[in-house]
Amino acid sequence: MAKKQNAPRLFLIDGSGYIFRAYHALPPLTRASDGVSVGAVAGFCNMIWKFLSEMKGSEAPTHLAVIFDKSEQTFRNELYPEYKAHRPPAPEDLVPQFPLIRDATRAFNLPCIEMGGFEADDLIATYARQAAANGATVKIISSDKDLMQLIVDEVIQLYDPMKNKALGPEAVMEKFGVTPDKVIDAQALIGDSTDNVPGAPGIGPKTAAELINTFGSLDAILERANEVKQQKRRETLINFADQIRISRQLVTLRDDVAVEDKWEDFAVREPDPGMLLTFLEAMEFRTLSRRVRDYYSKEKGEEIVAQYAAAQAAAPQAAAQSTRAPGRVVEAVEKEFKRDAYKTVRDLPTLEAYIARAKAAGAVGLDTEADAHDATRAQLVGLSLSLGANDAIYVPLAHRGADSRAGELFASEVPAEKAAPDVGEQIPLTAALAALHPLLEDPSVVKVGLNVKWDIALFAKHKITLAPYDDPMLISYTLYGGMDDHDKFALIEKHLGHELASRADVTGKGKAQITFDLAPIERAVAYSCEQADAALRLWRKLKPELGAERLVTVYETLERPLPPVLAAMEREGIKIDPQMLSSLSGDFAQRMAQYEAEAYGLAGREFNIGSPKQIGEVLFDEMKLQGGSKTKTGAWSTDESILSGLAEEHALPAKVLEWRQLSKLRNTYTEALQAAVNPQTNRVHTTYALAASTTGRLASNDPNLQNIPIRTEEGRRIRDAFIAEKGNVLVSADYSQIELRLLAHVADIPQLKQAFADGVDIHARTASEMFGVPVEGMPKEIRNNAKAINFGIIYGISAFGLARNLGIEREEAGAYIKKYFERFPGIRDYMESTKAFAREHGYVQTIFGRRIWVKGVQSKNHQERAFGERQSINAPLQGAAADIIRRAMVRLPPALAKAKLKSRMLLQVHDELVFEAPKDEADKLCKLAKDVMEAAPEPAAVLSVPLTVEAKAGASWGAAH
Repeated sequence: MAKKQNAPRLFLIDGSGYIFRAYHALPPLTRASDGVSVGAVAGFCNMIWKFLSEMKGSEAPTHLAVIFDKSEQTFRNELYPEYKAHRPPAPEDLVPQFPLIRDATRAFNLPCIEMGGFEADDLIATYARQAAANGATVKIISSDKDLMQLIVDEVIQLYDPMKNKALGPEAVMEKFGVTPDKVIDAQALIGDSTDNVPGAPGIGPKTAAELINTFGSLDAILERANEVKQQKRRETLINFADQIRISRQLVTLRDDVAVEDKWEDFAVREPDPGMLLTFLEAMEFRTLSRRVRDYYSKEKGEEIVAQYAAAQAAAPQAAAQSTRAPGRVVEAVEKEFKRDAYKTVRDLPTLEAYIARAKAAGAVGLDTEADAHDATRAQLVGLSLSLGANDAIYVPLAHRGADSRAGELFASEVPAEKAAPDVGEQIPLTAALAALHPLLEDPSVVKVGLNVKWDIALFAKHKITLAPYDDPMLISYTLYGGMDDHDKFALIEKHLGHELASRADVTGKGKAQITFDLAPIERAVAYSCEQADAALRLWRKLKPELGAERLVTVYETLERPLPPVLAAMEREGIKIDPQMLSSLSGDFAQRMAQYEAEAYGLAGREFNIGSPKQIGEVLFDEMKLQGGSKTKTGAWSTDESILSGLAEEHALPAKVLEWRQLSKLRNTYTEALQAAVNPQTNRVHTTYALAASTTGRLASNDPNLQNIPIRTEEGRRIRDAFIAEKGNVLVSADYSQIELRLLAHVADIPQLKQAFADGVDIHARTASEMFGVPVEGMPKEIRNNAKAINFGIIYGISAFGLARNLGIEREEAGAYIKKYFERFPGIRDYMESTKAFAREHGYVQTIFGRRIWVKGVQSKNHQERAFGERQSINAPLQGAAADIIRRAMVRLPPALAKAKLKSRMLLQVHDELVFEAPKDEADKLCKLAKDVMEAAPEPAAVLSVPLTVEAKAGASWGAAH
């Protein structure tokens, strides 16, 4: 191909290469207002501006685009699973910058191109070949050697922007010793350790070039390998021929990708000065902002001033920009909801037009509706999209028409003809999802949903990976964890002053309740559109607060990555043995009957053992036992703490406690778990709530699998009923004494840190430090006392509480605590400084920056304040433990995939993760889980105390302990 006069000039910027060059070339940089890492963004912007400023005149591009890698998994991984398997993950502070760099590209008014399943190099190859075939010249802005195979003299060149140098055939000959058309053959022989391309062992660039120049091509080399004189080289070519051919497939860039955008559409467009400057100001790139402003002032005079002023008027504060889309002006949040403004979309062209608007907007509110509350059983019924206040559509997809119950339920409000089985036209589900699929996975459009984990789970059933996404509920939790209720209804009422419609308004409740697919569409539209509308409005209000409060990193690393991980765990579920549970249930029922009969004998009469009121009357009114207290209603309190104290003096409270324990286990687990089995999967599927606890711990619901007691024989027997599928085992990986280790770290206690470093019994070491007793041969009761103090201190235990736990006098317990603080003064210092911080700020923080608001800690009421102070002592430790296991959970799925293990993560129970694995993978999984979990704090926090994870396999959950 020859260069033509006045031919179009297509420049393709290797965006992914720019990112890593920018990241490694500059020192770490954080945004002053919120601490967000922006070094790579800054470097990228400076490189783009320099390039655009210097490319002028006859050599300037007529067409220009920036090409990015979309994901690590491409067609090459299917061809050769080990491809790039040894590459370390991207640096943690770089990952949140990826979407910001996409936003930077758009702020410069440049096409931002990426495509799942292919590398950026494949897209570059495709566009280069297409453009060259149509008479254009192509310049690839990159120094990546892998792109040298594309070079065609005077038609396709590489250009290294750092060296300001074009790379043509001469550079290829210098690098590989062959012409550009032979680069693929050379790379197939050489291999690539960085990408884990195997190549031919022992053959380097010089030998590869010699072979190619001698035989002419790789095919000729392999066909005539027996002619190679050197024995070792000859044997390598013969023995590794298949490996070499696979290597050739791996290094060959695809130039026939079915790209969605045409190169002709990449015509160079001048950046919008207002948009670009608004982005740069939001990122706080002062020097580049000034440089850009000066340039446009010089080039366009007053025009730039007017444009920039208009942009600033629309967004008066840089903090008002979304950190995911900081180049876009955030509109003021409208609080008035107009349900009659929402529209129903029943045809594909109207839906496609709305999708096009969403792509242009860059952010879209989302809500999905299904025919069940359980995501594992639910099927998509309809969905809503919102682009602004009262600008929302509902797309019915699988409504079946309201049944007779719906007609009766809404007879007073819905005309009879609208409650009829005929629901009107609906876009076929397959066609609608095909149209929506690109939008839902478009990296340039953030999808905003309330409880987005639900949406992720529903779309996953249709092979759609929802990304990128934001969840205002999780943003609120990041900002106000421990302070507010993060339920969507409470959030909308608090921040928007609006009361959301409830699902019962659509489906009814109780015996009259119907499934969503049978509800009148008119009600479905109002309900679902309002959810999507409210999600977007709330996001626009809360997202900027993350930057203002310097909590972006917490959200991006601890909250936002978890929904797809949890959705996958919920989808997997875990198998149980119904027969074992049934047997346990029967055993518990018999023992409960026995305890009940014994209780009647001790009381001298029958009473309702399940009634706290009647128990109180028997114990305190009739038997006159001392130590009772009454509730605000005037009834006797019979909670566990009261009955435990009484049980030391009388047998009846002990029988009641034993009965209660078995009753709870039977009702909550042995009976409920049998009913919870999903008939489609024959497994139990719990649901995890992210924004539920004060400290960041996840909550398990429907059924709750986190509160099965493990210190009792009965609880352990229940865990035995959780089993693996045939041929598999369950693996439990559990952090050992993680909160004590964190205490030793944050309080900087040399003795405890040394004990953990040495791997000795921490409770025995504590007892030895406190009481001067040798660790060897230490009496069990002394170690147990030290254990109770160790764990009690974490929770700010009082002398009264410790006395009750150890069964000793309060004075003796107080002496223990005093001695503990004398031996470990750093713990006292930590507690006092933490309480002081909480009183001043109203919250405490974990070592990862999670903010935990503590209710009552600033109260004038002494009792409330003291309770808050006790909470503030443990919150940073429990919160940090929760943060660590969250970080591990995010890293484990890609680690399992990279190791090519079939193992699956099933459950999270506080400091423990449960997996299911083929038997032959158990040992590998135990090691991998241990390695990932122990390294989870890094690089955000480097602990001065080692974390220890105990991983064990067994046929059941109980056996894996």
